Amino acid sequence: MTDLVAIARSFFAHGKGILAADESVHTATTRLASYGISASAEMRRQYRDLFFGAEGIEQYLSGVILFPETLLEKGSDKKLFSRSLAARGIVPGVKVDLGTEPFPSSPDELITQGLFDLPERLAAYKKQGAIFTKWRAVIRIDGDQLPSAQALHENAKRLASYAKESQIAGLVPILEPDVLLEGNHSRTRARAVVEETLEMLFSVLDEQSVDRASIILKTAMALSGESSGKKDAPEEVAEDTIAALLKCVPRQIAGVVFLSGGQTPNQATDNLSAICRLSRAQEGTIPWPLTFSYSRALQEEALTIWKGEEENVVDARAAFLARLSKVSSAVSGT
Repeated sequence: MTDLVAIARSFFAHGKGILAADESVHTATTRLASYGISASAEMRRQYRDLFFGAEGIEQYLSGVILFPETLLEKGSDKKLFSRSLAARGIVPGVKVDLGTEPFPSSPDELITQGLFDLPERLAAYKKQGAIFTKWRAVIRIDGDQLPSAQALHENAKRLASYAKESQIAGLVPILEPDVLLEGNHSRTRARAVVEETLEMLFSVLDEQSVDRASIILKTAMALSGESSGKKDAPEEVAEDTIAALLKCVPRQIAGVVFLSGGQTPNQATDNLSAICRLSRAQEGTIPWPLTFSYSRALQEEALTIWKGEEENVVDARAAFLARLSKVSSAVSGT
């Protein structure tokens, strides 16, 4: 029988974290276009290979979240990405939600799709090499009006149903309630929404008897909205983020990973470093290990160099490894 608890805890090896490389076809196309790269199935494969094929990433990565099409793709070494990652001790996982749709009761909010045929897809992903899964819910802040309690509850129910099905399938679930950076809200408001979101989530997880010990929480930091004009000091971010987690997150979960959520690479690194320093300073009161699960914050500098050109791969990979090293050091609080 698969030891889901041991697998979940393995992601928190010293200085290591998770690369979120699970962009959908639409998101990958948009992201590549922003760097002047024309997207196609082959270019998306090369985009993944740019990062997965970099030598030495196993020093910094314990896992990689893949998009379903990537589970079936091969790198330039002619090996399936999932197998080549696993051979280097990097656990392959897969995004299993099917994106978002407007919430009928509150059309300005989004709920996540993908429960209908989830058990069948989970079984297929496991056969294709996935060891863990991820499901993202999108939480939007708009003044005191959003998020609504109804949307929070519906997203929490779907996250819990997903987590339960994932555990039944023998796969570790990562639950990502993403409180968006978009908006002009204050950091105080963001912290309150993170707390409200997590309280709802863990209440519903208990109702559905989801095993806490093998789940990983992927959470946003408490940050002022990107349109607010406020630049939070890393120490402020750390204080509010740790306080929200301590208030709402049960001690039994396997660990907490942070998403970068639109932060710049330096911002995401500095804020993570402050959070982990504060965690170490409060040793004994922080019951779970902490690390990163970043996407853009790890990839941005490399993509700026790569531009889809083969001759730029070496330099782009060097930039990727340099950022991984910085983020790994941040986990150690340095």
